Amino acid sequence: MATVTVEVNGRPYAVGCADGQEERVRALAGQFDAQVRSVAESVGNVGDLRLFLMSALILADELHEARAGGGKDETPSSPPTPSNDGVAEALNAVAARLEKIAQRI
Repeated sequence: MATVTVEVNGRPYAVGCADGQEERVRALAGQFDAQVRSVAESVGNVGDLRLFLMSALILADELHEARAGGGKDETPSSPPTPSNDGVAEALNAVAARLEKIAQRI
């Protein structure tokens, strides 16, 4: 298992991931960082944990809409692809890290 240091909202976080998934985790963290910074601009300084939670909920809502077809009446041209195990592992590692942070607060 590899460890990647990513930066979210100006703070470094060490994240475990499957070997070979380091660049993907960095890219995902970059997308998450952009979302967190966008939320921070909207709501101000409410603490990292709340910013992360709000950002995660927004991203979960976007994912839900994408899986539901965005509310469009279009028939998908191909079935949805199963989730990547490496991504799931990375997200689980991030969730565990957030839980540790929440326990410290």
